Amino acid sequence: MAGRENQPKSVFLLLITGEIEFAELPTIDNLYCKYFYVYGSDWRQISGLEEGISPTSQKGKSSQKIVLNTPLEATFSSTNPFRWPQIVVCCYGHDSFGNDVIRGYGAAYLPTVSGRAKRSIAIFVPEASTAMHKILGFFTGRRAEFVDPRIVSMSEGRDVTRVRTQGHVTISFNTVLKDLKKFGYDTKPHSIAKPSEFPLSNFQDSVERMSPPPSIQPTTSTQAIVERTIPVVETTTDVESQENPVQRIQVETNQSDDQIIEEIQEDLRDDI
Repeated sequence: MAGRENQPKSVFLLLITGEIEFAELPTIDNLYCKYFYVYGSDWRQISGLEEGISPTSQKGKSSQKIVLNTPLEATFSSTNPFRWPQIVVCCYGHDSFGNDVIRGYGAAYLPTVSGRAKRSIAIFVPEASTAMHKILGFFTGRRAEFVDPRIVSMSEGRDVTRVRTQGHVTISFNTVLKDLKKFGYDTKPHSIAKPSEFPLSNFQDSVERMSPPPSIQPTTSTQAIVERTIPVVETTTDVESQENPVQRIQVETNQSDDQIIEEIQEDLRDDI
């Protein structure tokens, strides 16, 4: 019993390898990046670096790209895909005075499909609240930045921040998913049912099938045929002659209400 309790629960795995390839920030000449992962409470990182840093790179003379070539490797396990892991990138560089300042933040979800994929992450930097803070930050190197960089991977509090776009960072991923289908999730393109395989039915035909057939009005010829085919039964026995007044009302529907009442009264007088 104790051995069963110590056994780990069934989980699915997400294996990521790849690299931070390059950055394209037109106004910046040198750069290095820090990265880390953000994920939900159901997730666990069971291998790989939780965070890392790239070497400082310079922009080429004939290219606007800053090549980083920083390898990535991580393995995650979970029982629930809620809050799928994200990678958060923080870019830093040296300004004109040699100060190490923030150059931008960015975040992207890890791929949800096995195979190779590329992500182009938009990089943005927060703006100072006033022009005076912006001037002081330029000379002192204390520019506006987030206290907790994880805020870029969340939606709370993002609507009250002012940011400026800097460029983008390109990351390549090689993804492997294991046992995800056991939990009822299928992300493989060749096994997901295509909408064309299940065409919609013609609703007009179904409505016509469900609608009742039009009523057929009897003609004089059909009435004559019905009169010939239905035999007339003559009531000659004493039992049949003693009809119930209620039955006579149901049969003789063509008589008026006054005639029916008179006949019922006559029948009652005869019985008395």
